[in-house]
Amino acid sequence: MKIILASASPRRKELLSLITDDFIVEKSDAEEILPDDISPLEASEYLARIKASDISEKFPDDIVIGCDTTVIIDNKILGKPASAEQCTEFMKMLSGRIHQVVTGCTIMCGEKSVSFSVVTDVTFLNLSNDDISSYIATGEPFDKAGGYGIQGKGSLLIEKINGDYFNVVGLPVSRLNIEINRFKESLK
Repeated sequence: MKIILASASPRRKELLSLITDDFIVEKSDAEEILPDDISPLEASEYLARIKASDISEKFPDDIVIGCDTTVIIDNKILGKPASAEQCTEFMKMLSGRIHQVVTGCTIMCGEKSVSFSVVTDVTFLNLSNDDISSYIATGEPFDKAGGYGIQGKGSLLIEKINGDYFNVVGLPVSRLNIEINRFKESLK
């Protein structure tokens, strides 16, 4: 029985290697469409299930881990910015405020699955226009939810966090380790 990470994220791959080196990566090509009536706090877990289900269909006898991370402020999900203008808009919304980073995870093997979410509060510093434009010029924000990476130069924008740091990077390592072990035990 293999462990399969249903994500092409290099950050998630690196973080999962803290739990085990014995896994493979299979990127899910499932459409990530949210129902209109889903709450932002439930979105990550919903998308994680979609990704895990997609890969589990191809590998029904293996343990598949699907994950999704969202950045939420004012009950609105901030995805990956499509342009410098949108990234500027995100940074201005986050500046000087607390927002939530939610990572949803699904662990699945055949018909059996467990899903959970971890929430971390992140407080941004008050950002000047120069702070924002300098960060955007690094190119770092464009492949990251909310338009920043806490593990890179985005760390310079953050005053503090309350919760799991690795959750903000994209994988709640400690909780995932606990849940994987419980899941394996439940398969015996």
